[in-house]
Amino acid sequence: MFDVAPFNMASDMDPVSKQTTVGNLPRRSLGFFPTPLVELRRLAARLGGPRILMKRDDLTGLALGGNKTRKLELLVGEALAQGCDTLVTGGAAQSNHCRQTAAAAAASGLACHLVLGGEAPDVADGNLLLDLLCGARIHWTGPLRKGEKIPEIAAGLAAEGKKPYVVPYGGSGPIGAAAFVDAVGELGRQLDEGGPTVSHVVFPSSSGGTQAGLVVGKAAYRRWFDVVGIGIDKEGVGEVTLRERVLRLANETARLVGFEHAFSAKDIILREEYLGAGYGIVGDAEREAIRLVAETEGVLLDPVYTGKAMAGLIGMIRERELTGSDTVVFWHTGGAPALFPHARELV
Repeated sequence: MFDVAPFNMASDMDPVSKQTTVGNLPRRSLGFFPTPLVELRRLAARLGGPRILMKRDDLTGLALGGNKTRKLELLVGEALAQGCDTLVTGGAAQSNHCRQTAAAAAASGLACHLVLGGEAPDVADGNLLLDLLCGARIHWTGPLRKGEKIPEIAAGLAAEGKKPYVVPYGGSGPIGAAAFVDAVGELGRQLDEGGPTVSHVVFPSSSGGTQAGLVVGKAAYRRWFDVVGIGIDKEGVGEVTLRERVLRLANETARLVGFEHAFSAKDIILREEYLGAGYGIVGDAEREAIRLVAETEGVLLDPVYTGKAMAGLIGMIRERELTGSDTVVFWHTGGAPALFPHARELV
């Protein structure tokens, strides 16, 4: 029997937000929630800036954890509710999303097909190793690393008599983003238990779903912090920029959960000046951020997402954009398995 239950955040919202009707999105329990909210005192002292908290979504527990587990609880819930037998998704060769999707499929009795950019390496390591251990079938697509071949693979599976469920690139459709509307409620409850007033929530932004959900959640739960995405990729998704995608997803997600609010470009804070040399390229800023957090807190960031986002946060502190009067939540989205393929660039 699958553990599928309705997802309903309305009961946890404040009186204004209780007017929001979420509906009955099915959920497949996959992770450990709520994730811890911890203070990084030694890091903050080293940087001499704001108080820094960390939301530990690297500890969600699904194949070494990560933020995609939140999205997959709803996406796999829908797949099971539709009677699907296979998950299909895609990304880069070391995709954290694909690794968690493979694990979610294994935990739910589903087959998994991953459409990965690049070529098959001689030795699988990092996320790719975990994909294979979880039983995923890999389809290599050369320079196409954003799931461009997903429809083709899904169509082929359907022709074979399978019933595939397409998990969007990064899990970033309205259903996946809805999980991060709920995540704002989770964070809010932790802060309301005696936590500080938060001025900023900072996180890596790539496929747009996490940021869109946080933007909607901030409004739905009436939180007043700035939602600050640190762009980690120079390329957009499809024919739109990341900023345009986040805005579109925020409005689609609001409609899905019944929150009557029209978001505009001013609601999307996306900092793209910390892109460095580009997606997955480790530069001095990322290397410093990873080592600094490891040395002061014993917490591991990854070179593709959280390392770049922390480099952005450090840059904002050093530019005095964030000061001792601020309190920042850094949302750790996971990704530690990607450290190992980048070992030569980090030490």
